[in-house]
Amino acid sequence: MKTLFSSLLAAALLVATPAVAAEKLTVLLDWFTNPDHAPVITAKTKGFFEAEGLDVELIEPADPAMPPKLVAAGQADIAISYQPTLHAQIHEGLPLKRIGTLVATPLNSVIVLEDGPIKELSDLKGKKVGFSVSGFEDAMLGQMLKSVGLSFDDVELINVNFALSPSLMSGQVDAVIGAYRNFELTQIEIEGKKGKAFYPEENGVPVFDELIYVVHNDQAEDPRYAKFMAAIEAATIYLINHPEEAWEAFIGAYPNLDDELNSRAWVDTLPRFAKRPSALDEGRYQRFAEFMAANGLIDEVVPVESYAVEIR
Repeated sequence: MKTLFSSLLAAALLVATPAVAAEKLTVLLDWFTNPDHAPVITAKTKGFFEAEGLDVELIEPADPAMPPKLVAAGQADIAISYQPTLHAQIHEGLPLKRIGTLVATPLNSVIVLEDGPIKELSDLKGKKVGFSVSGFEDAMLGQMLKSVGLSFDDVELINVNFALSPSLMSGQVDAVIGAYRNFELTQIEIEGKKGKAFYPEENGVPVFDELIYVVHNDQAEDPRYAKFMAAIEAATIYLINHPEEAWEAFIGAYPNLDDELNSRAWVDTLPRFAKRPSALDEGRYQRFAEFMAANGLIDEVVPVESYAVEIR
């Protein structure tokens, strides 16, 4: 009788005790979903967010320029953005703070056709260079040109919008700036040609984080973010150890991305993900801020701790 009573009591308590609700987080991507987001997608598809008690909603932006601004306005929790963009937006007064790194090396590059006239950066003299977005890319190209004794006066800049690979392959331009080494090079090869990349970090531009996580400056100590970063780190290690299983989960969630370009980009991007995504290299941010200031993109270099933090 006592055993029956105990069993009934346990059952009643189980029914009466509500399940602990997962904490919600809204994450705005920087662009449409692609292999650059592999750690975030893996954290969701393989249950790493759930293990931390998080219910994470991933949202693709209608306008890629908006995610950090929406976070600054308190309309989302986390935005995936770019280190150069963060420096510029801190200069503009947006209340943002970096809490982690997604892609820990530049992806941006200058790309030419391997069988074209550009064998070295110095061969850009007198040539046409296509670009999509002015500002940081101008400064990056200017520094790369300077490293080989050239300047903007030595090249013709042509706005090709976002048709970087097509404009290069069609001969409209001789080189493009702003092309991603893990996508455009493969895209060109799939189209039957072969490209060659010149890397900014090897040609005078300080190394920087390509993709980062930013939050509202006043909310950087929100305990949900420590859980988020813990899930991202666990997912990244899983991704590195089990890339094929993670890829299958990725295309299971996004079957429209199951093609040669994305599968090859998946492999090419793996080495570039931050293995310690919460870790902060203050020297890297300081050097890059000084580069931005020297090129007139920001007016002053503010303390790194005012816009970047390492969550523990």
